[in-house]
Amino acid sequence: MSLPLVTLLSRSFETSPLRHARFRAFYFASIGVALGYTMQATMAAWLMATMTPSALMVALVQTASTGPAILFGLVAGALADIVQRRHVILATQVLLLIGAVVLGVATLAGLMAPWALLALTFVTGIGFTFYMPAQQASINELVERAEVSQAVALGAVAMNVARAVGPALAGAIAAWAGSGNAFLVSAVCFVGMIFVVRGWTPQQPALPGVPETLLSGVNSGLRYVRHSAPMRAIITRTLTFSICASALWALLPVIARDQLGLGAGGFGALFGSFGAGAVVGAMNIPGQLKRHSLNKVVVVASLLWVISTTLVAATTITAVAVVGAFGAGASWVGVLASLGAGTQSAAPAWVRARAVAMNLLTVQASLALGAVVWGTLASWAGTRVALLVSAGALLLLLGVNRRVRVRLGGDKDTLPGTQSPDMGIADLPQPDDGPVLIQIEYRIDADKQDAFLRAIRAIGPARRRNGASSWRVFRDLGEEGLFVERYIITSWAEYVRLRSRMTIADRQLQQEVSSYQRAGTLIRVSRLLGVDLPESAMTDRSARWKPDSRSPTR
Repeated sequence: MSLPLVTLLSRSFETSPLRHARFRAFYFASIGVALGYTMQATMAAWLMATMTPSALMVALVQTASTGPAILFGLVAGALADIVQRRHVILATQVLLLIGAVVLGVATLAGLMAPWALLALTFVTGIGFTFYMPAQQASINELVERAEVSQAVALGAVAMNVARAVGPALAGAIAAWAGSGNAFLVSAVCFVGMIFVVRGWTPQQPALPGVPETLLSGVNSGLRYVRHSAPMRAIITRTLTFSICASALWALLPVIARDQLGLGAGGFGALFGSFGAGAVVGAMNIPGQLKRHSLNKVVVVASLLWVISTTLVAATTITAVAVVGAFGAGASWVGVLASLGAGTQSAAPAWVRARAVAMNLLTVQASLALGAVVWGTLASWAGTRVALLVSAGALLLLLGVNRRVRVRLGGDKDTLPGTQSPDMGIADLPQPDDGPVLIQIEYRIDADKQDAFLRAIRAIGPARRRNGASSWRVFRDLGEEGLFVERYIITSWAEYVRLRSRMTIADRQLQQEVSSYQRAGTLIRVSRLLGVDLPESAMTDRSARWKPDSRSPTR
């Protein structure tokens, strides 16, 4: 019996991302980080409950733990894209390590106070918030592209195992050696990641040239998501699922206590069943994504949540509720881990951590808002009504958003296009000079104008998500067939970055537009730099501009 099992495990390992030594070390270190953070958060809540009878103070521990994700999520994503990710991961692990040690020592010395506990929990929450985008965006650099969905699914397994094991392990250590020592044990969990990333070679910058500032990086990330149809679809699906699914997360303790009449052990069984379902669901994601489209996997997993939540709401039998919780766990990971794989596969390297951070922020904000909404409804009408309304709302939103289709990205969506030719400008502006106006003149024969306009319409979102603050196409009233594409970028550095951000898909769109150009006529490109006019008088020099008609590539 053992030989077939060994053979099966060997074959699974050969096709798993874990066969890569760097990813394997990173993965097991990630499990340690997740376990340490879960233990730390659990012990903080328990310690607060032992220090004060205030339910508000106990609830504020959860706020202090998750609040940083909402406050700093976008900044964390931008930082992970702008600076070396290994530096971000190292810094966050040191912060988490120090926070856990201080919590442990202060608790053992009897110096811990409620507000100090909240402050330290908030600090460790900041560390974990800045760690997550850098950690998830690093996966692409450690595995082959075809294995990204498997690697992301393995990450979901790690997180859910940590959620299931961490609280139990923290409680056992606290019962045996005290809360302070439980904090110190959690600190040890962060050491592994420090040793793993220290050995990494520095990564090449995603884009050459002048690096972005933190503020401009946040703006670039928001702009990219706004003008990227695949990312908008992923965020929409994440938002609609998370805000409805938060009902079961928020109300599970009340369901165990009031609806099922269970104690702490029964609640643990429900939560453990949810975690087990999540692990099973995560292990099935890679195979599902190979056989079916991302959209189908997400829709089916969402329907499973509707069924599971309805089952939990309708029963007073613990065994049935456990089955419902198992299905809900499988659905939770089936939706969010699949959408996470979609995010990783659709976002180019220069904005990948920001895209991941936006997805994480959407989940956290939805959980926070949903807890208030469903908790209020449950207080007014009961937990069963709240669960059934949340399931019905998710079913309704699936119908409303049926045209919002998510998909996995391909190489052409993420890999940079061919190198842009030299602009032929002898006196290059300074990085902060701007704004920059790009003007491209096309001359199109009458029989091709409709096709040209349809093709160039797709160029607009690409220009905007790569850096343009405005974009429009104009028709010349004095010359038939002359169309002018104009877009503005805030600075010369941002324009250089825009050229580097263009993917293979962007280049293909541009080549299609260029194919409609009148035969024998060059596409003329003008680059104009904004100038500051004196207030006292107008000058004859209204702009500096450098036409470049030699290169059709912008």
